[in-house]
Amino acid sequence: MAEITTALIKDLRESTGAGMMDCKKALQETGGEMEAAVDWLRAKGLSKAAKKAERVAAEGLVGLASDGKSAALIELNSETDFAARSEKFQGIASAVATLALTAKGDLAALLKAPFPGSSRDVAGYVSEMVGTIGENMSVRRTAFLSVAQGVVAGYIHNQVVPGLGKMGVVVALESAGDTKKLNELGRQVAMHIAAAAPLALAPDSLDPEVVERERAVLIEQARESGKPDNIIEKMIEGRIRKFYEEVVLLSQAWVMDPDLTVQKAIDAAAKDIGAPVKVTGFVRYLLGEGITRQETDFAAEVAAAAGN
Repeated sequence: MAEITTALIKDLRESTGAGMMDCKKALQETGGEMEAAVDWLRAKGLSKAAKKAERVAAEGLVGLASDGKSAALIELNSETDFAARSEKFQGIASAVATLALTAKGDLAALLKAPFPGSSRDVAGYVSEMVGTIGENMSVRRTAFLSVAQGVVAGYIHNQVVPGLGKMGVVVALESAGDTKKLNELGRQVAMHIAAAAPLALAPDSLDPEVVERERAVLIEQARESGKPDNIIEKMIEGRIRKFYEEVVLLSQAWVMDPDLTVQKAIDAAAKDIGAPVKVTGFVRYLLGEGITRQETDFAAEVAAAAGN
C-alpha cells in the first residue's frame, strides 16, 4: 500500500477537482493507487452531488452564441478554474450557449431543453456531470438579444476557446446599412462595454434606486461644504449629469477616442455604414459577479485532510 501523503492527496485533487476529504478517502479505499482512486471518485460522484451542491461555484465560463441577428450569453459556474479549463466543461458551456439561442433569455426553458447527445435535459445533464467533473456546477443565468434589421454583435474577453471566456458582451444595433461594417462597429461597441462597464443604455433606463442612492451620497457630500440649499441643488444637478456620463453607455467617453461620446462615435460611423444606427440594448456578463466567494486556506485544507 502506497503511503498517503499530502502531496498525493493534492495531486488527486488537482487531477479530478474533487474535495480534499473525498480524495483522502478515495486513496485510503484504493491502497493509495492513483488511477484506482480516480475511478473510485467517479463511481461515487453522483452520490456526493448533493454535498457538492452546497459548495460555492464562483468560477467557470461565460459563453456566447450568435446567429447574426440574435445572440445569447450564459454563465456556467464551477468551484475552481481548474475544472473550467477542462475540455469536458468547455464542451458543456458551448452546448448550453448554443441552446440559449432558442431559450431566448428564459433560464427555466434553457434548463429544461434537451442536452445534445443525452437523454437528459440541461439541468439533469449538468447534475450528472457534477459527479464526473467532481465539483458543484450550475447554469447561473442567460440573456438574449435580437433585432429585426441590423446585427447583434458580441465580444468575449480573456477568451479561452472560441465563444468562451471570463467576460461576455452582446450589443444590438438596428440599421439598414452595410452589415459587415455594422458588425465591425458592433464589436467595437461591445469592447467598449467590456472596458467601461456601463449600467444602462440611457439615463431613463437606469435603475431609479441607483440614481437616488447616488443623489443621497452627493447631497451629503455637498452639505458638508456649508453652502446654502439653493446652491447645493445646482451642484447636485451638475454632479448627477457627471454621474450619467460615467455610467450610461451612450453618454460615456468613447474608449477609442475620449473626445467623443459613444453616441457621437456611433453617429460618425453611421455615415460610413450608409444608414442611421441605433443601439437598442446590451448585456455584459462578468464571471462570478455578485457571488459571495468563500476564502479558503489551501495549505490548512491539505493539512487537515492528511491528519488523523
